[in-house]
Amino acid sequence: MHPYPVSISLSSFGADHVRTQGQASLAPLVAQTGASHIELREELFDDFDAPSLRSAIAAQELTCVYSSPLELWQPGQAAPNPQLQLALARASACSAIWLKVSLGFHSTASDLHLLHDQLRDQPVRLLIENDQTAHGGRIEPLVDFFTAIARQGVPVGMTFDIGNWQWQQQSVSSAAQQLGRFVEYIHCKAVQRTTTGKLVATPPELTDLHQWARLLGHMAPGLVRAIEYPLQGSDLLAVAKAQVATLARLGQAAQEVAHG
Repeated sequence: MHPYPVSISLSSFGADHVRTQGQASLAPLVAQTGASHIELREELFDDFDAPSLRSAIAAQELTCVYSSPLELWQPGQAAPNPQLQLALARASACSAIWLKVSLGFHSTASDLHLLHDQLRDQPVRLLIENDQTAHGGRIEPLVDFFTAIARQGVPVGMTFDIGNWQWQQQSVSSAAQQLGRFVEYIHCKAVQRTTTGKLVATPPELTDLHQWARLLGHMAPGLVRAIEYPLQGSDLLAVAKAQVATLARLGQAAQEVAHG
């Protein structure tokens, strides 16, 4: 089978490194790893130069994903976050196919019609990611949101972050079962607790990869899967290449069985 598409979230190279080098300058490295997608991180821009970013990404024939820390719904507000339009414009200026944001404080008062109007004719598709917060990182609010938008035909998909569920002590398996049909993009990271009790993202071990392959069984085959864990080493290209190759094969055995 052909390898599945892999994305690299530029945060994987470390915030200081990314800010020092500039995100446009990392496009060649991402392309050399064999990844097909590059995920820009809004929180790591010191200045935003859309033409340079667009040119650098196009030169490497990469597909762009734009990640923003924006929360779609603000507390007590029926209308979507007013910053959504700026984030969509920035993503579009980079020729991104997806804008990834967090859910925020979605409730029954949230006006999905207004959201639908704002997304109409947008060249960028909005994706909502489970984050690490109590309001945006638990299964129930996300199921409520995606069920509601599916009912109303609002063009929004899900970014499923495998590791983030642990911050709210949620079952990743249950999340995949309940939300898998909405998923269009997958963020991959293993999570470990430090000696001080802090949860941190780490590269996957074999047990993680086996679990991830099982989770993919609840989602559409062939989804883009993103590295969002530290890529470090004296030979950064070799490290990144190995991780991309691993994720590109993830879930293939199950697919071969399913279609054998």
